[in-house]
Amino acid sequence: MRKLFVIVIALFAANAGAQPADTAKVIKPWTHNLVGGLNLTQVSFNDNWAQGGENALAYAMSLVGKSGNELPKTNWTISYKFAFGQTKLGSQGIRKTDDKIDVESNLTFKVGTYVNPYVAATLKTQFAKGFDYSQKDTKTGKFQQVSKFLDPGYLTQSAGLGYQPMPQIKTRLGVALREVITSEFNIYADHPATQAIEKTKVEGGLESVTEVTWQLQSNLLFTGKVELFDAFKNFDLIIMRSDNTLAAKVSKYVTVNFNVQLLKEPPVSRGKIQVKQTLAIGLNFTFL
Repeated sequence: MRKLFVIVIALFAANAGAQPADTAKVIKPWTHNLVGGLNLTQVSFNDNWAQGGENALAYAMSLVGKSGNELPKTNWTISYKFAFGQTKLGSQGIRKTDDKIDVESNLTFKVGTYVNPYVAATLKTQFAKGFDYSQKDTKTGKFQQVSKFLDPGYLTQSAGLGYQPMPQIKTRLGVALREVITSEFNIYADHPATQAIEKTKVEGGLESVTEVTWQLQSNLLFTGKVELFDAFKNFDLIIMRSDNTLAAKVSKYVTVNFNVQLLKEPPVSRGKIQVKQTLAIGLNFTFL
């Protein structure tokens, strides 16, 4: 009897921990994607070279990734972009050519087929000091510094509705709170109409973000992102950020990237659109 009791208890415990195959729900774990890039350029001349030119050395590193958690009622994605590059031309000092920290978290609640509510948060800043190489300090003779890590730093929290008509395109529109944080370089947060110098700026407004990921061919991928923010207080001054990349995969590890970034941020850009264009060929490594 004692042995029978033990067997019954064991069978009950095993059966309680199991689920029928037709009712068990498979919960997908977190999935991760991480790709690193490295571009190098080196040119060197000896003293006998008569056709002119200057020695040059340049490098650029990037790390782009995304983590996602797909559940029956929610979808949570965290995307991040890190980039840094420098160059040295002739007798000039080392100059920065690229510097980016861009992290975004987006939680979508699945209530419909195409339109779903979301909450999101983003952080944008840079790693190292930035200089205006067209301006020199009259006292020190050094180039004018215009930025550094978290100066400025951009934080945005938003909530609204997302729309995805097809797998390649998704867009969202919602209300947002945008904070600009500075410490030394207050032009990014200061309001020119006031006498006091503001080191932080907090604005409420509308935010629109549209992302496109389009596989044009088996070895050709286009990714684009357009971010718009319109503050309630200055509804006629729209802040725009756009980052677009066309990547051609030459081989397993070699990729050619053509990138165009557009930025319009009054009053820093004085109402004009800033443009940055990069064409690079280098090594890509898929870590995850």
